[in-house]
Amino acid sequence: MDVNISFSRSSPLGNALLRWWEGLDGHREDRAQLRRAGSLTAVTLTPGFQRFYRFLLAYGLPEIRSDSQRDRLAAIAGVLAHIRQQDERSFPASMAGEGDKPRVSELRFKRLLESPAINDLLVGLRRTLPLVGHGADPSKLANDIWFWGDKVRKEWAYAYPWSATST
Repeated sequence: MDVNISFSRSSPLGNALLRWWEGLDGHREDRAQLRRAGSLTAVTLTPGFQRFYRFLLAYGLPEIRSDSQRDRLAAIAGVLAHIRQQDERSFPASMAGEGDKPRVSELRFKRLLESPAINDLLVGLRRTLPLVGHGADPSKLANDIWFWGDKVRKEWAYAYPWSATST
């Protein structure tokens, strides 16, 4: 994974990603295509993803040659199309609910953490976003998808609101 790539708000690429995400409201067809795409291949084949990819290239994304990186970029576009509002908290923290019952069950969260492949992560995040009101921080979530691995899984595990009776 190229550690020079960052979608944080302080980076040019992160600013471009946010501009693209904010622009989806004006490009409803792109958003709809990306939202309907149920797999990485389906996302990649949408004109909306192709515009996303070229938009990021224009703002400094290096040409991506690795299939793994292409898949991660497709997952980012596919997931971000489902975000309707920004939530500054970490994604796992947004899974907390009112009182003792979290918005996202511990079992669903564990399954999300155990996503063996990026396509599984895409599917899991698409299913989880409605449970948190379609809110997330596009930059943070994009970085987490791009760098998905043990480090991010552990960060998510520490940020999730586990119940006091969890075993």
